[in-house]
Amino acid sequence: MNQLFSNRTFARILLMLIIVLLYFGFDTWVKQKDKESPGTNEQYYKIVPMPIPGSLNFAGEKVPLEIFYVTEALDRELAVNTYWHSSTLQLIRKSTRWFPMFDSILDKHQVPQDFKYLCVIESGLSNVVSPAGAVGFWQFMKPTAKEYDLEVNKEVDERYHVRKSTEAACEYLLESYEKYQDWTLVAASYNAGRNGISRRLEDQRVGSYYDMVLSEETGRYVYRILAVKLIFENTEAYGFYVEDNDYYQPIPTYTIEVKGKVDNWGDFANSHGLSYKVLKYFNPWLRQTYLKNKKKKTYNITVPDPPYDLTYKEVLNSATKN
Repeated sequence: MNQLFSNRTFARILLMLIIVLLYFGFDTWVKQKDKESPGTNEQYYKIVPMPIPGSLNFAGEKVPLEIFYVTEALDRELAVNTYWHSSTLQLIRKSTRWFPMFDSILDKHQVPQDFKYLCVIESGLSNVVSPAGAVGFWQFMKPTAKEYDLEVNKEVDERYHVRKSTEAACEYLLESYEKYQDWTLVAASYNAGRNGISRRLEDQRVGSYYDMVLSEETGRYVYRILAVKLIFENTEAYGFYVEDNDYYQPIPTYTIEVKGKVDNWGDFANSHGLSYKVLKYFNPWLRQTYLKNKKKKTYNITVPDPPYDLTYKEVLNSATKN
C-alpha cells in the first residue's frame, strides 16, 4: 500500500514538473519570437493613441493644430488609418509604384506634391468606380472628364489611364487654385465641388476650411489626406515596418503606336508575347476586346519591358536597377 502511494506521489510530482517545464519553455519561445518581430514598436501588442506632431502643413499651408477640434479630427483619422492595418499596409507598399509618376506630373504643373495623398484617399491607388459613377485613380465623373479632354466612350475610357487622368487632375486643381488661392480649399472642393465650397464660404462668412461646417464626408476629407501623409512619411512611428524589397516597384515599360483598328486585343497581346490580362493591366482604359477607331486616332499602348513572364523577383531587380 505504501509502495502504491509512493508511486502515485512520484507520478504527480513528475507531471507537475513537466507542466512547469512546458510552460516556461513556451513562454521563452514566445519572448524569442517577439524579439524576432520587425521593429520595436509596442503597437505589436498594445492599442495606443497615435502621435500627433507639434506642427503640420498641407501643401505649405499651416494646419491650425492649436484649435482643439482640428487636433481631435486629425486624431480620429490617424487612428482609423493606422489600425486599419491590412488596407493601409497595402497602400504603403503600392505607393512606390505610382508616386514617382505622380510627383513628376505634379511638379510639371506646379501643383504641390501633397496632392498625391488626395489620390490615395480617393481611390486607394486603384482604378475603381464609385457608386455615383466616378471612375479611376482620380475619380472623374464623365462630364468633367470630357471637359478636361479625356476620351470617354464605349471603346476607350481615359479616366482609367493613370498618366492622362493625373494630368487632367492637375489642370482641375490649378483652376480651383486660381479661384481660392488656398490649397486646402482646393482639396476640399475636389470632394464637395467648387460651387458647394463657395456657397458655404459665403453663407458661413468664413475663409478657411478649418472654420467651415461641412457634411460628414467633406468635413473629414482634408483630415484623411493629412493622416495618410503623416503615416506614409513616418511609417515606423505609426507601426508599419516595410523593408525595401516589400514595396511594389515601378515596372519598366515602352509604348507601341496603334493608328488603325484592332480586331482583337487578345490577338494583339499574343503577337507581342503577352497575355490579354497583362495588356489590360497596363492599359485599363481599353474597354472592349476590339478597337474600331473610326476617327483614325493614334493610341500609345503600354507594354512591360522586360517581358512580363519573368519571375516577380527578376522584374523587381530590373525595376530597381532602372
